[in-house]
Amino acid sequence: MVLFGQMLHQRGYVAATDGNLSARLDEERIVVTPTGMSKCMLRPSDMVVVDLEGRRLAGSRNVSSEIAMHLLIYRLREDVRGIVHAHPPTATGFAAAGLALNQPLVCEVVIGLGSIPLAKYGTPGTLELSDALEPLIPQYDAILMSNHGVVAYADTLHHAYMKMETVEHFAQIALVTHLLGRQQPLGEEDLEKLKLARTKYQCANSALPLSGTAVARNHNDRPRLDASHLENATRPRNKDFRSPLKAKG
Repeated sequence: MVLFGQMLHQRGYVAATDGNLSARLDEERIVVTPTGMSKCMLRPSDMVVVDLEGRRLAGSRNVSSEIAMHLLIYRLREDVRGIVHAHPPTATGFAAAGLALNQPLVCEVVIGLGSIPLAKYGTPGTLELSDALEPLIPQYDAILMSNHGVVAYADTLHHAYMKMETVEHFAQIALVTHLLGRQQPLGEEDLEKLKLARTKYQCANSALPLSGTAVARNHNDRPRLDASHLENATRPRNKDFRSPLKAKG
């Protein structure tokens, strides 16, 4: 946990005291990072052990203020044994823009992670955030949180961290497609092949993104880029052209 905290900080996925990590020790105990500490300065003795109700069992520091989110994920996903929450800049930028990462643009992401939905905003450390995440947790292995950050989870803390890296890497690729003015999502037939590959290699079980011919919408039905928009995106830009990532004036 100390190592992955340092890696989050080194890669710029967290700043100051941002972010938190946890791991399931057994069926009754969770070890979690403390509140108010930089992830690059953690020591094993700083960790806090809590029960499934968030009550401190061991450790001298206070538990992360977002422990409720971690406990909710463990409660809804018995297969999960590690959780990473961070604010990787590009992926968090998509979350702040109200854009999910749900287009099938990169085959490796489809195989290893699937779709990355956008949860509606909820105040950190409150039931609002848990309520926003609860419908998505059973279906996905990583979630963008509106105006907040990213949470990723897996069967080990190591795999959860790698999913966080995948989310940020994919966000960077998706951003380039927006800057280029077009996207070329995979089609239905290609997605079916990738679905088979996921089973063969025992990869992610999270929901697949929709094909490039489908119209995808996020949690509050904001339209997202689909195939019908791609034709328009290939036309020459004029003075009225606006990137979908720019805020309206």
